[in-house]
Amino acid sequence: MEELDTLYPPDSDLDLSFTSCASITTTTTDRTLSARSSLARSSLTLSFNDRLSCTSITNNPSAEIPNFHRRAHRQHDPNWTAIKAATTLSSDGALHLRHLKLLRLVGSGNLGRVFLCRLRDYDHANFALKVIDRDALTAKKLSHVQTEAEILSSLDHPFLPTLYAHLEVSHYTCLLIDFCPNGDLHNLLRKQPGNRLPVEAVRFYAAEVLIALEYLHSLGIVYRDLKPENILIREDGHIMLSDFDLCFKSEVSPKLDFTTRVEEGRYTCYSDRQREEMVTEFVAEPTAAFSKSCVGTHEYLSPELISGAGHGNGVDWWAFGVLLYELLYGTTPFKGNSKETTLRNIASSKGVKFYVNETQSDEPGMVELRDLIEKLLVKDPRKRLGCARGATDIKRHPFFNGIKWPLIRTYRPPEIRGLTIKRTKSKAHVIGGASSPRRRRCWWKRLGYLMRIKGSKYNLNSNHNYYCHTNHKVRKCA
Repeated sequence: MEELDTLYPPDSDLDLSFTSCASITTTTTDRTLSARSSLARSSLTLSFNDRLSCTSITNNPSAEIPNFHRRAHRQHDPNWTAIKAATTLSSDGALHLRHLKLLRLVGSGNLGRVFLCRLRDYDHANFALKVIDRDALTAKKLSHVQTEAEILSSLDHPFLPTLYAHLEVSHYTCLLIDFCPNGDLHNLLRKQPGNRLPVEAVRFYAAEVLIALEYLHSLGIVYRDLKPENILIREDGHIMLSDFDLCFKSEVSPKLDFTTRVEEGRYTCYSDRQREEMVTEFVAEPTAAFSKSCVGTHEYLSPELISGAGHGNGVDWWAFGVLLYELLYGTTPFKGNSKETTLRNIASSKGVKFYVNETQSDEPGMVELRDLIEKLLVKDPRKRLGCARGATDIKRHPFFNGIKWPLIRTYRPPEIRGLTIKRTKSKAHVIGGASSPRRRRCWWKRLGYLMRIKGSKYNLNSNHNYYCHTNHKVRKCA
């Protein structure tokens, strides 16, 4: 082990002074602090849900938050293989900062800086290392750092980051997470004609963001910082939400909702028959969440958050509506000449207005998208879509018709300007070794037949929550 200590110097010998904001003057970065930076101003009254318990910080690799633990859906990820190899060679079986080499600065934010890094002696796995200088932060921002670390350690979702390691070195907190080479959605949007995306591309990114928000809300986490700058694009073209320092946690009570629907003349050849459908859906929405902190990005703040009277889970669904509007039109719906004007527009009683564009009006799905935006940007949170049953209700909107929610990870990302996608070979094409195109066509035909058979029984083609189960009864009308 002495040879390993010579090869990897102790953490205390590493010079991290270059991570200071003052020490970097001219550096080209992928993500910089934009004019739409997030606010973190606390109101006079804080909810008990607002703060997560702060723990003592030690020089050991995160005693409170596990330094190394696998995630179920990422168990075959090559990054985990590289991490496991490094920890196996470590003298104490843990990952340390000396095992990493920093390559370049990727971006900066309110709390710290993000670097592209790799494991030493292994160049086939890229990571993002978020380095936070605790000595440069106030007590309030230190609590935000602890909040983000705790939330990252609890996430296990394909559209959310994986925390590979949480390191505490001297007065630095280092979070090792996924690296997204395609940057963020804000920069990608600026590369498009008119700074806007086609409706089909909006549908793709909106569906993935919706799934990520649904998962966070099921854990009782209210995000509060949704914007294109915090939506990163992985190398395969799918999204990953980032920056969880402004989140707050609340209690959530999962439940099963039972509803009955009647569809006429669709499944039988008799016009006087109906099909009764009993649907059971899993709903987990933090409707009891409450906070009075004014945090977020001013163009994405909801009316109830601006008023200071208190807000809950509805702020995320308002921000989701603003996001859809910006992806469609290249600007936010209530943007003014200044921050004050923008906030007044949001707080006013005026509703959202849409731009008149004859070219856009002809796009399929435009009417449904505008209707969804209007229902999300309702200024009364009690009437806003999603505030009662969360993503379950939003998924039922006609804009998302046709999406197979359990298969969304297999959808091909849109091919748009400025996006480089790394194509991976589908596992379905390599089952049982090499096969001819004719055999593959036969295989897909058989699969399609089975899907139609099972779809008629379990209604797989419907736009339901993927925790739903249906029970059908056919009855004759009186």
